[in-house]
Order: sequence, then C-alpha cells, then structure tokens
Amino acid sequence: MKNTVRTMMIITALLALVGCAAHLHLDFLGAAKIEEVTLVPSPAKEKILLIDVEGLITSLAMPGTLSREGDILSQVYLRLEKASADPMIRGVILRLDTPGGEVTASDVVYHELVKFKEKTGQPIVGLMMTTAASGGYYIAQACDYLVAHPSTVTGSIGVISLFPDAAALLNSIGLRMNVIKSGKMKDSGGPFRGMTEEERTVFQGIIDELYQDFLGVILKNRPTSFSREELEKIADGRVYTAQQALRLKLIDEIGYFDNALGKVLTMASLKQARVVGYTYYPNRKTNLYASSLAPGPLLESKILDKYLPSLKTGFYYLWLPETR
Repeated sequence: MKNTVRTMMIITALLALVGCAAHLHLDFLGAAKIEEVTLVPSPAKEKILLIDVEGLITSLAMPGTLSREGDILSQVYLRLEKASADPMIRGVILRLDTPGGEVTASDVVYHELVKFKEKTGQPIVGLMMTTAASGGYYIAQACDYLVAHPSTVTGSIGVISLFPDAAALLNSIGLRMNVIKSGKMKDSGGPFRGMTEEERTVFQGIIDELYQDFLGVILKNRPTSFSREELEKIADGRVYTAQQALRLKLIDEIGYFDNALGKVLTMASLKQARVVGYTYYPNRKTNLYASSLAPGPLLESKILDKYLPSLKTGFYYLWLPETR
C-alpha cells in the first residue's frame, strides 16, 4: 500500500513539473465515439461499408474488459444505424467468420440486416471467411449475394442444445441436490438428474421447430436454389467446403474480397467507391487485413472447447463438433 501511494505521489509530482508542456494520454478503451476509417481508397464520393461478424454470435457482452464494443448484436446494430444516416453509403459487405451462436441472437442480427435493406434499398453482399456455419449461415440469408473464400467451411444447418448431467459426479462425492418444484417438468434439463424420455421428447420438439424456422429462412431467401425436400437432405448439420456449397447452391460464388466488392458495386450501379468501416480503434484499422474493426473475435471456433463453460443454457444455431 505504501509503495502504491509513493508511486502515485511521484507521478503527480512529475506531471506538476511538466505542467501543460506534455500531454499524457493512455486510451485503453479506444476512441470515445465510433469513427469512420477508409479501408480501400477511391476518388469517388460514394462509399461501401464493411461490417465484420466474428466469433460466437451471442447477446453476452464479452469482447474484452478494456473495450468500448458491446455484444455482437449492438456492434452490428450501431453500424447499420450509422450507415442508414449517411447518404453516401451505397452498399454493404458483410464479412462473416463465425461458427454461429444463439438462436435468438442470430435471428435478431438477421432481422436488423433485412430491416436495413428495406429502409435504405441498399444491397448487402456476404463474404465468408474461414467459417460461416450454422448461425453464421443463418445471418448470411439476409445478403443478396454470397461469396465464399476457396477455403471457407459453411453450412451446418441445424439446431443444438446442451444439457450437462452432473448427477453421477455429485453421487460419487456424496452430494445430493434437493429440488422443490411446482410441476414435474419445472427442473427439466437441469444438471442435477438425468433427463427422462418425456423431457427429451419435449426438448426435441423445440429443436425441430427451430430447425424448421431455419429452413424457412433459407427457402425464403434462396427460393430458386432447391425445394424443401432437397434442402432437408443437405441440412443435416454437416459442414461443407466452398466447392461443395457452390455445387449445392448454398452460396453464389467462390472468390475473394475483390469479387464481393465488384458484385456490390454492380448491384449499387456504381463503377467505383471507397470502402469504409466504423471503429472505436482507428489507429489499428488501416487496411482490409489489419487488426479487426472490433477489439478481436469473441471466440474462435478452433479453440471453442476452451469456452464451453461460458455457453449459457439455451438453443443454438452453432457448429460445435467437439461435444461428442
């Protein structure tokens, strides 16, 4: 404690000595307001906005302690609101790198993207990066055109829910949980006892309903790609390579950022435009492939198993291959 006080006194004294001659600014949180940065310069006044959707799609705000960014929903919403107020924004590239996430969060992001298109009449082109699976593919349905990198993994159309069963573990250490409930189903899905067949049937019914909702969104936005029967055959939860996804008509093109940019320019009836992004970290973002517009991906699918304890109880449009 004494050392801390002494250090603070020294710092205060040094600042007093230099007065206004020096300016010390330690900004761990980024800029106070979200700022526009140019990612691809152009002499044109018109702009194309790049929005990143990275990591686990969730309503939980966990991007980092020293961060001004909130959860993925608020990140996307804020950028769409700012873009809708700028008449020079003429289209959006939605860059996806996510294994999916919560059913509700995925649906809200999808809804906000659709609402933005209806409000502005602007095209949205999706650009899939390493992974655009499950909820990532659900969100992509709001896009007018889908471009996947040659190495992209996408698909995983389906729903999953996790119900840990700790009953055997608790019994092994002699711990028993007493539960008082208003009805026999009130603690269904809880970790303190095994799941009955009746409860399993109930939860399966919810999964099936949400799955049909997922299929409905795809069929609504890609009506010429396949029938419901054809879609159900390929929507069994598996992931597909970009080449497989193109053959199955889950995407429209295999390419890179330039392909996505060219498509959105054509759809916006433009020959050229500046590509811009919105960020609290303007010094980090100098080009397309510099550090992310946000402080960093919330979760990376390749290390998702390290974050399983953070998944709250619920239903997910999520590619989770490590649950077996």
